[in-house]
This record gives sequence, structure tokens and C-alpha cells, in this order.
Amino acid sequence: MELIYLDNNATTMVAPEVKEAMSPWLDLNYGNPSSAYSFGRNVLDAIDLSRSQVASLIGAKPDEIIFTSCGTEADNTAIASALSANPLKKHIITTVVEHPAVYNYCAVMETRGYKVSYLPVDSLGRLNLKDLESAILPDTALVSIMYANNETGVVFPIKEIGQLLKGTGIIFHTDAVQAVGKVPINVKELNLDMLSLSGHKLHAPKGIGALYVRNGLPYHPLLIGGHQENGRRAGTENSASIVGLGTACQLVENLISKEVAYLTQLRNKIENTLLNNLPGSIVNGDTENRLPNTTNISFEYVDGEAILMMLDMQNICVSTGSACSSGSSEPSRILSAMSVPPTAIHGSLRISLSRYNTVSEIDKALDVVIPVVKKLRAMSPF
Repeated sequence: MELIYLDNNATTMVAPEVKEAMSPWLDLNYGNPSSAYSFGRNVLDAIDLSRSQVASLIGAKPDEIIFTSCGTEADNTAIASALSANPLKKHIITTVVEHPAVYNYCAVMETRGYKVSYLPVDSLGRLNLKDLESAILPDTALVSIMYANNETGVVFPIKEIGQLLKGTGIIFHTDAVQAVGKVPINVKELNLDMLSLSGHKLHAPKGIGALYVRNGLPYHPLLIGGHQENGRRAGTENSASIVGLGTACQLVENLISKEVAYLTQLRNKIENTLLNNLPGSIVNGDTENRLPNTTNISFEYVDGEAILMMLDMQNICVSTGSACSSGSSEPSRILSAMSVPPTAIHGSLRISLSRYNTVSEIDKALDVVIPVVKKLRAMSPF
């Protein structure tokens, strides 16, 4: 049975070009990039090229890119560094809809004496800039607000936030794990101090990420040890995966305009078909400011987990929310923050697309989803 994979916000397949680029650095060129001889220096040269490729995608300079093991490490490092750079300031501003890598880290900091302001969102998942402005205190060290939400795809007003914070001395970090490679990003135009990204969200392998740190920003490494990453992140570099990340960034930089148009077309096809054939369906989130590849739809009086299991039996992969929150029987924290009605909140599906999805796949998936929802509704006691 053909696999139809529609959960690309959870992870993506490794692009064939990425796999090919990584191969030599997994077998023939296995030297340590810290070694003085040419067998190691060749690896270091490959890492430097990848650093340039990552930087180019987000409008940064190569020496502003630090390779990490994942987006979570990048987020944790950004927050820890910002707080270390401002030891006398004990206030953090974030949102109620952040990824657990930010949300839970901030919760831990509350137990260590920090005050955290969790900004609300409205029913469309949007942030009110006035709430942010009102939350700023003389004691504020850091504002960490995601670029795009992993469950709804809603894009936050990062440029406006950067303008608001410019000149305040408050460090501005964004978790852009879901946005990099899906929408054009330029860190300089956005007035960002730090940005996190993850390879496995843009067709690079798992286990590799990066953190952008603006030149001149005080920085304190999370991992202490050797001199790797110019002393900013200890540990022998994951050279093959770094090459993979660089290749993935170069690929998507060349394709991004075409991809945005293609994915928007597929996403709109999904939404229009489901809404037209299944009354009582709701698109969750701002339909104007969002990622092109993501839709989150609630079906009233249906259990989303039941839909997921029945689709899984047909080899169709979707999600009921974030992969990092799977296994929880509680309603989505994100949808709860948006006040999605009780009749709909448990019946939500997140469908997230990639360049490798086809119109034929979408048609086949829709031919399964619609009767599944109708069947479950017929079985519902409500």
C-alpha cells in the first residue's frame, strides 16, 4: 500500500541530493575537522561551506552561524545565553503557544527565580503587539517568540516585533524551526538577535540544527569543552549532517518561490475540499498570515485520534498536533489558547506538506478522509 506522508511539520524525508552530498563524509572523508593534517582540514572546509549555505538562506554572515544537534538545543542555548548576558535582569517574555523547547525551558527558569510573561493569542492564533509592548519591563532580558506555530502554521509579526525592540537592549530570539525553508527570511531586515532552525524540517537529517547569533551580541555557550565552533559550542562536529544541512539550505533557497506557490495550491485544495464536503469543519488559525504548507482543521463531534488511527490503517500519515506533544490525552495547548470550541478541539488534524507531495496523493488522501469523518460522525452520540 502506497505511503502518503502528510506530516512534514513533524519531520521530512531526506532529500536525495542531501543524501548524496552527505555520503562521502560518512565513509571516505571521516577525518576530525579539528585535526591539523589535510585529511581533517578537508572536513573543516566542507563545514565552512555549509556554514555559508545556511547563512545565505537566512541573510546572515557565515560567522554568525553555530551548528547544534537540533532545534531544541538551539532554543535552549539562545535563552540560556541571553539570560547569562543580562545577569541582573530577571524577566522573560514569550507566548502561550511556543514549542516545548521554549515554553518548557521558560517554565524551568520560573523555578529559578525568573518572571516569565506568557503573551496570549486571539481566536485566530494571532499575537497583539500591544500586549507585548505592555509586558516590557525595565527588568526584561529576553523576548523569545516563534516565527511560525508548529500546529497551526500561523506566522507571527516578527519584523514588527524587531522594530519595537530595536534600541531597547532587550535580546530578541525567534524559534524559526517551522519557518526556515518555507518562507523567505532575512535576519537583518527583521532586526533579530538570535534565530533557531532544525535540519529535519527542511529535508536534511535529524540530529542537526543551527543557531544564528548576531555579530556583536554577547554570547555564552551552553556546551563547554573544546574549541569547536570558534569556542561557541563544544563537541566534535557532526560533519556529514552539517554538509547535509548546508545542501538542504542551498536547495530550498533556489526553490523557495516555486515551493511557496505549489504548497499553497495543495493546501488550499485540501481545505476547500474538506470544508465543502464536511459541514461543521473549521480551519484553525489565521488564514492570511500562515505557512504555505500547513493547515489545521477541526471536525466537530469527531475524535481526532480516531481519525488518525483510521487513516493510519490506510497508510496515510497526519497528526493531531505537535509530534513533541504526542501521547498526551489532553487537548492541544495551542488550540486551547485559541479558545477552539469544546465540540471541535478534540477533532483536530494537522496536515503539513512538502515539495515531494503530489496532487495525486492529495486526491487519494481526501478520498479517504471524507468518508472516515462521515463514518465517525455517524457513530458519535452527539
